Amino acid sequence: MNAPPTPCLMVQGCTSDAGKSVLVTALCRILHRRGVRVAPFKPQNMALNSAVTVDGGEIGRAQALQALAAGLEPHTDFNPVLLKPNTDKRAQVIIHGRALQDFDAVAYHEYKPRAMKAVLESYERLCAQYECVLVEGAGSPAEINLRDRDIANMGFAEAVDCPVILIADIDRGGVFAHFCGTLDLLSPAEQARVQGFVINRFRGDLGLLESGLRWLEHRTGKPVLGVLPYLHGLYLDAEDALPREAANRPATGLRVVAPVYPRISNHNDLDPLRFHPEVDFRFVGPNEAPPPSDLIVLPGSKAVQADLAWLRAQGWEAAIARHLRYGGKVIGICGGLQMLGRQLHDPLGLEGPAGSMPGLGWLDYETSLFAEKTLQNVSGQLQLPGAATLQGYRIHMGVTRGPALMRPAATLAGQPDGALSDDGQVLATYCHGLFDSPPALAALLTWAGYRPNQDFDPIRRREQDIDRLADAVERHLDLRRLAEWLPARAIR
Repeated sequence: MNAPPTPCLMVQGCTSDAGKSVLVTALCRILHRRGVRVAPFKPQNMALNSAVTVDGGEIGRAQALQALAAGLEPHTDFNPVLLKPNTDKRAQVIIHGRALQDFDAVAYHEYKPRAMKAVLESYERLCAQYECVLVEGAGSPAEINLRDRDIANMGFAEAVDCPVILIADIDRGGVFAHFCGTLDLLSPAEQARVQGFVINRFRGDLGLLESGLRWLEHRTGKPVLGVLPYLHGLYLDAEDALPREAANRPATGLRVVAPVYPRISNHNDLDPLRFHPEVDFRFVGPNEAPPPSDLIVLPGSKAVQADLAWLRAQGWEAAIARHLRYGGKVIGICGGLQMLGRQLHDPLGLEGPAGSMPGLGWLDYETSLFAEKTLQNVSGQLQLPGAATLQGYRIHMGVTRGPALMRPAATLAGQPDGALSDDGQVLATYCHGLFDSPPALAALLTWAGYRPNQDFDPIRRREQDIDRLADAVERHLDLRRLAEWLPARAIR
């Protein structure tokens, strides 16, 4: 007698940033708290925020967060296909955690059947190991031009016979149009696969929404499974989208700014600064003048030369020079580290046209990009007073060499990392998660000129907010209506 199939449930969104990632995160934590061995799964992800896995690969940052919610170490099977755009037309394709090559849209479309094979292999392994698999779609299932050979939404759901719930963001407006339009663009078989709707980010009087909910259920014949409240200030790793709201704006404290260049990556590195109660943190977008600050952070980039050119065009080179002249501090992380050197070389054209360009020149080293990618979880100490401990990860292409590295910013995995300028104003590191460790965060704020008055633990705050999110979803989502597709002991 064959064993019954492993329960699975897929969350698809009417748009990008509708709440798919946070709902799967919440469900992972709810089931984990109820003793269910549950795994997150995203067949295909397009994101520039990524994490290093326990098996030495690379997955989307949101899937690492979902793994945390499920009480698991991140694994490449949780996100078997990751696309990291480096131009508007090309992306690095990562299969089972390893970079394959860059594809344009046409070439990747031809490759999709092989990518689907990788997706199904990972899914089968998860089904064999866990009691339940919670699946996250990508973008919207109603993108007509992406329906052929789809592996991310209904194409996957059809392949494994997985039920689907649709989520939409009411804060954007037009939530009923989102649901009805999405449903109408699906095939009859796909429509039948949709089990109901979830409305996300609702604020206001639920009574005023009731007539709309009844209308939606009558028109579609499908239930509204829940209306989730707008939760302010959630400390959760974003898949890719920049935060919509400022986390905090203290009247006093350390002033920190970071540029939002076109291919910014792993901007979640800056979340501890965004959420710190004594830090006034601001992302500075295109055509915005950098405001006065105590600290400038240059985050990671998936196209370092192109983003550096953008930085110059936006006036940041002169702004950084002025900032340092008046005693400010600068931190470069990963791509930011590479920008702070004297030269950037991309002889193979890995991130754009082959060639070299001058860096910002604040640290005496050069970086050359090579095809092999460094992927490593690391721990060590900052080379600042107190030698604060830190933990993080490296995800980068390129080798950096030069005299400035003789004065490292940190020691990681027993080896020197990055650089600290002779005047102590510029710090560069390849370590993502630089600010996550409370001792390292406090040491870096002190180095930047502000001694914090209170402790702030980003790791504990993230865990607390996962629980806050899960509590809210438990209250506002009718899990009993999902009983057919979840393990029996998940429903109570």
